[in-house]
Amino acid sequence: MSARNDIKSVSRRDFLRYTSVAGGALVLGTLLPSITPAWASSNVENTANTLNLFVSIDNDGNVKIVCHRSEMGQGVRTGIPQIVADELCADWSKVKVVQGLGDEAYGSQNTDGSRSIRRFYTTMREMGATARTMLENAAAQTWGIPVSDVFAENGAVVHKSSGKSLSFGELAQMASQQSVPEIKDLTFKSPKDFTLIGKPVTSVDLPKVLTGDTVFGQDVQLDGMLYASIERCPVVGGTVKTFDKEASRGVANVVDVIEMPEQSFPVLFKNLNGVAVLARNTWSALQGRKALNVTWDLGDNQSHDSDAYLAELEKRIVTKGKSIRSVGDAYQAFDTAETKLEATYTVPYLVHAPMEPPAATAVFKDGHCEVWACTQTPQSTQQNVAGALGIDKSKVKVNVTLLGGGFGRKSKPDFSVEAAVLAQKTGKPVKVVWSREDDIRHGYYHAISAQHFQAGLDEAGKVTSWVQRTAFPSISWTFTGTTDEPQTGELSLGFGDLPFAIENLSCETHKAPAHVRIGWIRSVSNIQHGFAIGSFVDELAAKSSISPHQMWLNLIGDDRIVDPKTQGFKYENYGESYDNFPIETKRLKNVLNELMAKSGANNPTAANEGWGISVHRSFVSYVAVATKVKVANDKVSVLEMHSVIDAGRVINPDRVKSQQEGAMIFGLSIALMGEVTIKEGAIEQSNYHDYTVLRMHQSPKIVTHIIQSDAAPGGVGEPGVPPVAASVTNAIYQASGKRIRALPVSKVYSV
Repeated sequence: MSARNDIKSVSRRDFLRYTSVAGGALVLGTLLPSITPAWASSNVENTANTLNLFVSIDNDGNVKIVCHRSEMGQGVRTGIPQIVADELCADWSKVKVVQGLGDEAYGSQNTDGSRSIRRFYTTMREMGATARTMLENAAAQTWGIPVSDVFAENGAVVHKSSGKSLSFGELAQMASQQSVPEIKDLTFKSPKDFTLIGKPVTSVDLPKVLTGDTVFGQDVQLDGMLYASIERCPVVGGTVKTFDKEASRGVANVVDVIEMPEQSFPVLFKNLNGVAVLARNTWSALQGRKALNVTWDLGDNQSHDSDAYLAELEKRIVTKGKSIRSVGDAYQAFDTAETKLEATYTVPYLVHAPMEPPAATAVFKDGHCEVWACTQTPQSTQQNVAGALGIDKSKVKVNVTLLGGGFGRKSKPDFSVEAAVLAQKTGKPVKVVWSREDDIRHGYYHAISAQHFQAGLDEAGKVTSWVQRTAFPSISWTFTGTTDEPQTGELSLGFGDLPFAIENLSCETHKAPAHVRIGWIRSVSNIQHGFAIGSFVDELAAKSSISPHQMWLNLIGDDRIVDPKTQGFKYENYGESYDNFPIETKRLKNVLNELMAKSGANNPTAANEGWGISVHRSFVSYVAVATKVKVANDKVSVLEMHSVIDAGRVINPDRVKSQQEGAMIFGLSIALMGEVTIKEGAIEQSNYHDYTVLRMHQSPKIVTHIIQSDAAPGGVGEPGVPPVAASVTNAIYQASGKRIRALPVSKVYSV
């Protein structure tokens, strides 16, 4: 728990400011931990302005809890309130979730990195316990009895001896007059007494989602709104030469044609160069766009070819690279090893491809801009819109809608910038609608990559030498325009944090310049690193004639804490304290052993069938995956998948199960079919017919196993993805004897 008390009793006005919703009689606000908003250093005297999370209790007993994170199906609008409500002893039927506006006063609102629960679990409990304590004090004062004679339960405070009670609504006003207790004086529930935490509470948004009574980014409608469709340059860095404005304006219902502001590197979250067609409906805007006949100056990136680029990476990756972590002499040990093995693995460009393409609506009036967007990052939206319009960010209001999937794409606010720019130029409300083709061809791509591994083994089959290298264009290039090699943050994702007990180790990188917008996608660099490491372990097992399960256990070694910093790597550990979230080999082995015990992956299979396994730690959680496939007639069929996750204390097991199932589907899509190719600088794919994601008939039986744990909550949304690809290709090897080192599988087999 926190060492000091940052929780304050605040005014209804402040609650209204941050939520656009009226507050109740008792309103508490707090500053989220480990966050220092820029404005915190200013001379703001109003203490309410230093608060960024709110709980409000109305006179009617309703409890409003602000969720300042974005909901995209992961259940954060249920999980965060569960924590507060449990410690508060609230009646869950009276809990109302309020979506926070985009405001830096909330601290970080980035809904990415699988951190919504792990970053806020402690603070949420403190908020709930504080409110409960103030309500209990108010009841004790009302009855003239010691506070030790009362307790809170299901939305009321009860007198122990008489059984009489007062509802939270009846106590809210008096509670607001109570002193806010110090954190050190709070009492917290024992986990055995939790009524909501650890329970499969149904998503608060599910009823409205099922009945269509919701607003996603594409649903926003404003009076007098224009619909914009933008023809963007097919090559990043290219510019508009000419276009036929009159031909486009001649299309029925087209109102205006506007060239977007020309941008240069770095690409950041600026609009891409292109021409916008604005019309009274989306169809007309799309037809007007076809009439533009734009000619382009494609710029330097028109020479980029993904096949040729990958071949260059494969050639470079087999040479010695720049060391980021080492121990012993891996090269000398390799040279003298009894048995040697080398392998190179590759992953192509990938794109997010959420069901709902990006969409944003903006109004610019009297120097202020209001935006409605399906965004994962409302504050970044606020900042980038303000920058594009040349106004202070305090004049930008961001309303967060529900998201029809995100996977990291909607944490890039370029689409909101486009809407805001066009709203400013036209003086009318403008919705920018991205088509599926726009999303596939103009996204922020997961980096193409190559990894090379070499290992030496002694006569007993023990690995005595391990060299691993990685090369991929960095996300940092998007922000600098010059970065040409993987950065520490990316290398901290399943590469520099290798948890193996090997006496001679060298982890190295190579340069890889960028030619398209590079962005983070669900599990980020863990995708390629999880695939490569999981595959190489399996190859070593085959080379040594021992089971993959035993090879994993041999490499992981004894129970211990692994600290990559002791071997020279500046490990970032997902931004978390190493004291709270160390790399624990015991937990890594435990999920693997549980997987083997529950999946049946050790059992014999029918002819042409096989199991593959892999295990990976990411976002401070541990996941093992087993996949069973059949290979027949040059076709791979995935028959069954099991995953085991240790994410520490689980808030909502139903949401964890859903996230794991989604991760299996997402990982299978990548492993089997995911590939973006580039010719002459332009993306070749355009829609789900050529950038395919898993269909229903391809989806196997999926079973999720959750480790019961009292450890601090870890990430859930992303950790399931990294082990999937290796488990699939390892299974294919077991079924067919064919090793696949270059994704996707569809290059070799039909799927």
